[in-house]
Amino acid sequence: MVNPRFPHSAISTLTLSSSAISIAFCILLALSFLVTHSHSSHHTDANGGVAQGFESRRRPVLALKTDPLKPRLDQIRKQADDHRSLALLYASYARKVKLESSKLVRVFAELSRNFIALMNKPIYRPLFGNDLSHVDESVLRQLEKEVKERIKTTRQVIGDAKESFDNQLKIQKLKDTIFSVNEQLTKAKKQGAFSSLIAAKSISKGLHCLSMRLMEERIAHPEKYSDEGKPTPPEVEDPNLYHYALFSDNVLAASVVVNSAMKNAKEPHKHVFHVVTDKMNLGAMQVMFKLKDYSGAHIEVKAVEDYKFLNSSYVPVLRQLESANLQRFYFENKLENATKDTTNMKFRNPKYLSILNHLRFYLPEMYPKLHKILFLDDDIVVQKDLTGLWKIDMDGKVNGAVETCFGSFHRYAQYMNFSHPLIREKFSPKACAWAYGMNFFDLDAWRRTKCTEEYHYWQNLNENRTLWKLGTLPPGLITYYSTTKPLDKSWHVLGLGYNPSIGMDEIKNAAVVHFNGNMKPWLDIALSQFKPLWTKYVDYELEFVRACNFDF
Repeated sequence: MVNPRFPHSAISTLTLSSSAISIAFCILLALSFLVTHSHSSHHTDANGGVAQGFESRRRPVLALKTDPLKPRLDQIRKQADDHRSLALLYASYARKVKLESSKLVRVFAELSRNFIALMNKPIYRPLFGNDLSHVDESVLRQLEKEVKERIKTTRQVIGDAKESFDNQLKIQKLKDTIFSVNEQLTKAKKQGAFSSLIAAKSISKGLHCLSMRLMEERIAHPEKYSDEGKPTPPEVEDPNLYHYALFSDNVLAASVVVNSAMKNAKEPHKHVFHVVTDKMNLGAMQVMFKLKDYSGAHIEVKAVEDYKFLNSSYVPVLRQLESANLQRFYFENKLENATKDTTNMKFRNPKYLSILNHLRFYLPEMYPKLHKILFLDDDIVVQKDLTGLWKIDMDGKVNGAVETCFGSFHRYAQYMNFSHPLIREKFSPKACAWAYGMNFFDLDAWRRTKCTEEYHYWQNLNENRTLWKLGTLPPGLITYYSTTKPLDKSWHVLGLGYNPSIGMDEIKNAAVVHFNGNMKPWLDIALSQFKPLWTKYVDYELEFVRACNFDF
């Protein structure tokens, strides 16, 4: 039934209009299809050929966000960039490990450049531009093919070079390991040297015990051991006898020197020992040398303080020891600083400025009535009669000593600072050094050449330690530079305190053997093969020695 509100003519008009719109829409759709199909079937590809069907259809800009070719393009580009970076990395590593041939470096660099050149080809450049409107699938496939070829080549080269890189890596790791072990070894050597120095310079329990027991005896019976108020025995100043100078604070070591010398002397009663120690050990030393007669030898025991001329106004080392700088150098030296400098570590021991060590430069003044004297260190053992030294013609020289140089070793250059103009001007760096420990001094020649004044001159110049390191050998080498007479090496064999390779034949033929070095024979760290040479002269029959339980 027709609605009375709408007339019949209006309904007919509306129906005709809807039909016309539908027909127009269908015509437009058909035309659009024909145009698109015609354009697609006649499109030429990059090589000039005609692409069939829809394989190379261009996508409109709005479709790119959902186009599967865009992620594929990004993936191809990422693979190319990754392998280019890998080639650069291998080239860099090849330079770092310094391969024998630079060929691999050039190959990897060329591979990296190939990836860059590929991306910059005119045909592919639009794919990576900011104004990309569409992705050509055929171009993309060609790019993918070339990228894969270059990736394959890169991987092949890396595989071929892997063995070389692995060997170089092993070599580098080995070098790193060697360096690390060397560092540890150096550190261990420094710590060992410091520990050895502490062991060498420390007073053992036995030695401390002996000194205390002897001092106790001295205090208990002063009348038996004191020479105070007694006249000086004439033998002490008799120049016709054989005189020895022995300066030590080690009671047991001093007794071994005297005991060994007298047991091997042909006429012990003609030998005079001048023993000088410090005030602290004077009582113990007096008791030790009064307990037995040492085969009739004459023994004088004094303290440094008994020689009144040895004061800071006359003796440079005493004056220098009073300086604040030198006190800081010795007494503020810390463990970590000592172990950093093992070369100079031993020279930081205050004993090198001990006046006992420097008494050897004042022999003519200490013994004004004597003409000749034999200086002995307290770490030596006498094995033969030494009177033959007094028969040697000194040729006007002051110091008779055994030379220690061989090849380039133990030359003056090792003991003095030849970069200093004064040292360089006065001395030859190739001059042969000699040894302290057993030195025969002509005191008359000493007085003529004024050696003590020469020593004072150079010791004053070296207050800041710029001319030589500390110790008594460098100033001795300077003082007796042109006044030393070389002695036959059999008189004095050195090194028993540090060198285990000294031959026993050489030792047996020596008149004096010297335990110079840190491994002193009275210490636990002594070289066991040489220790009996010293211990056989220890007076075990003395009650005080037995009471201290020396484990020799």
